[in-house]
Amino acid sequence: MANKDRQKRSARKARAAERKELEEKHAVSGQAPKKEAPAQAKAEKKAAKKNGFFSRVRGWFADVKAEMRRVTWPSKAELKNYSIAVIMMLVVFGVAVWFVDTGVVAILVGYSGLR
Repeated sequence: MANKDRQKRSARKARAAERKELEEKHAVSGQAPKKEAPAQAKAEKKAAKKNGFFSRVRGWFADVKAEMRRVTWPSKAELKNYSIAVIMMLVVFGVAVWFVDTGVVAILVGYSGLR
């Protein structure tokens, strides 16, 4: 969670620095920053949003690749410990389900007298 907060904070700082640069640039040139018409901004945003199928697929794979680089992979020892823990829990729950099933069958046989 702390890493996410740091990323947000650095993104805010970067945007603030960009705004400051633009303001300084416009102050030096003596021009006020131009504001686009809302319809024009919408049209540009819509045109930028329309990507082809293959470019979207390529973007998706690029995002997956970037995300896989950020993954913290377990070490060999951790992987071994986690695997043993999962197998043991499977055995424990398997035995528990077997006991419950056997008990339910015994109750039904006792109640109905079938067998």
